Amino acid sequence: MLPGYWTLLGLVLPVFAVVAAGAGARRAGWLRPEADESLLKLVVNLLYPCLIFSHVLGNAALRAPGNLLAGPALGFATMAGGIVLAYWVAKKAGLAVGGGLRTFAFSVGIFNYGYMAIPLVEALFGRETLGVLFVFNVGCEAAIWTVGILILAGVPVRTGWRRALNPPVYALAAAIALNLGGAAAWLPPVVLESIRLIGVCAVPVGLLVIGATLVEFLAEPLTLVDRKVTPLACALRLGLIPLAMLGVAALLPIPRELKQVLVVQAAMPAGILPIVIAKHHGGRPLTAVQVVLGTTAAGLFVVPLWLKLGLRWIG
Repeated sequence: MLPGYWTLLGLVLPVFAVVAAGAGARRAGWLRPEADESLLKLVVNLLYPCLIFSHVLGNAALRAPGNLLAGPALGFATMAGGIVLAYWVAKKAGLAVGGGLRTFAFSVGIFNYGYMAIPLVEALFGRETLGVLFVFNVGCEAAIWTVGILILAGVPVRTGWRRALNPPVYALAAAIALNLGGAAAWLPPVVLESIRLIGVCAVPVGLLVIGATLVEFLAEPLTLVDRKVTPLACALRLGLIPLAMLGVAALLPIPRELKQVLVVQAAMPAGILPIVIAKHHGGRPLTAVQVVLGTTAAGLFVVPLWLKLGLRWIG
């Protein structure tokens, strides 16, 4: 029996609640801006790699060639395709280069593929599908730092590829090799449990930092909604793009776990990463903020609907 809307909303709400807690911690002065960089480094270089290891080792789904090969390819195709589609639609709608077009396309195309998707995939489908999510996300990273960064700032693709090779990707490659070699059977339990305990911190810490980061943009609330950017972003990120991704999940002959990953990723609002990248690559951070906040606020109600529809489509 498929879970109902309120059940799915109950899975989504805690994710938003932790983001709100991060915002509250920043407001209260408990999570100060100078801590953000060190916390992000901790998440990216230690916590997230351990989370990957704990869900890849002993994962039978990641011994299937379909998941290992099609996962990254679909991650790349769905995110790069979303960025290109958003660019084309926004240009037709009147946005122009220099007026937020590039940042809009970049922000709309990048769904929240990590910290918001991880708890939902685990709650709905379990650790095997979560392991496939990490493989899928390698393709997402590659799309961001090649097609995405090329559209946003014209940075050469060869430069972007270097950014796509990061500690989580190295951890995933090592974990897949160990999983194929059956390492879960011979690694000491104390090692596996230590990795698990470190890994479970990745998502909550990441969500807290996301909430804290968003607070700095709330000082001028009237600028957070744009009459063109916000509705167009929601129509694409929470409308047309999910429809296309669910079509892919329903029609392609891919493993069940990969279909489940596509269902969750299709439902995701825009990720917060474009705000940070836009700051450092000549984009318009305010446009990214308008996309992220608009799709996230609407996503609180729309995400469970797409999850329900997607689960029905893939059976």
